[in-house]
Amino acid sequence: MKAAHPEVVAAHRVNPGESLRKARESKSWTIAEVATQLNLTPQRLTQIEAGAFDKLPGHTFARGYIRAYAKLLDMDQDRLVLEFDQFTGSDAAGSSVHSLGRIEEPVRYSQSVLRFVSFILLVALAVAGFYWWQDQAERRADELAATSIEHVEVDGADGTTQIHPLEEPEDQAVLAAQDGTALSLPSVSAEVAAQPEVAVDPEQAPVAAEQPITAPSEPPALVANAAVEPAPAASPAPVIAATDTPVPTAAAGEGVVRVTFIADCWTQLTDANGKVLFSALKRKGDNLELAGKAPLELRLGFARGAQVSYNGETVDVAPFISGETARLKLGL
Repeated sequence: MKAAHPEVVAAHRVNPGESLRKARESKSWTIAEVATQLNLTPQRLTQIEAGAFDKLPGHTFARGYIRAYAKLLDMDQDRLVLEFDQFTGSDAAGSSVHSLGRIEEPVRYSQSVLRFVSFILLVALAVAGFYWWQDQAERRADELAATSIEHVEVDGADGTTQIHPLEEPEDQAVLAAQDGTALSLPSVSAEVAAQPEVAVDPEQAPVAAEQPITAPSEPPALVANAAVEPAPAASPAPVIAATDTPVPTAAAGEGVVRVTFIADCWTQLTDANGKVLFSALKRKGDNLELAGKAPLELRLGFARGAQVSYNGETVDVAPFISGETARLKLGL
């Protein structure tokens, strides 16, 4: 059997893409419309119609494209596949290539979708971070509230510093007042308590010190009789009353706090720098008047037992009372 001449073979090599192009143009379809229906790019469709099958991803896929294109145009799929084999010189024996219908390509997310998803993720992260920060802040606040003040340093008038243990001292003062107990005070030694109080007249003391001691001029008998006679009772020496505490004067940026106590009340006064100006239990009938840098913080253990004024103006403590205690800022 003689082989076919190359001229005869070349005569039978018909580009199936050309037939598909003519059929498409007869229907007045554009390349873009057909590419959309086949889920192909316009570039791929142009390569098929031009017969540039070597630029496609293989003969197997190219046959599938030819069948799908022919089916869309209602053409003979087998004839066009045979023309493709003859045109490319490939052997389609044993291959079962069916119409691919709509060519499925990997789904690609557009940039807008990716941006939208990224935005949603950023918002979710921001919300989660906000809730985490809020939870941490609440935990820190609870820890600070649970931590009690162990002690407070109080500067005394004599220049000494006293350390008082504190575990809500105003509450302890309320309990002490309800139970009728008093705060422990420094005890006086027995020797000091046994000493009698002696009142000295400042006008008479220098005169007595200046009088010279002279020998008696009377006879011994008269002196003895005089010694037997009772001496006139000495008039009691006047006692000098202690002067009142001087009223403190407020410097620039300071305020004067005055508290009159109508009941026992634990009191603490702190200035704007955090310095404790006073911290002790005051008794009924006592007064407290101090000046310090504003704003001043006043804590009262039994608020109903104290009458407060700031710079001469009466302060209503009632809005600040919680239970029996009160905490208020003065000079804000």
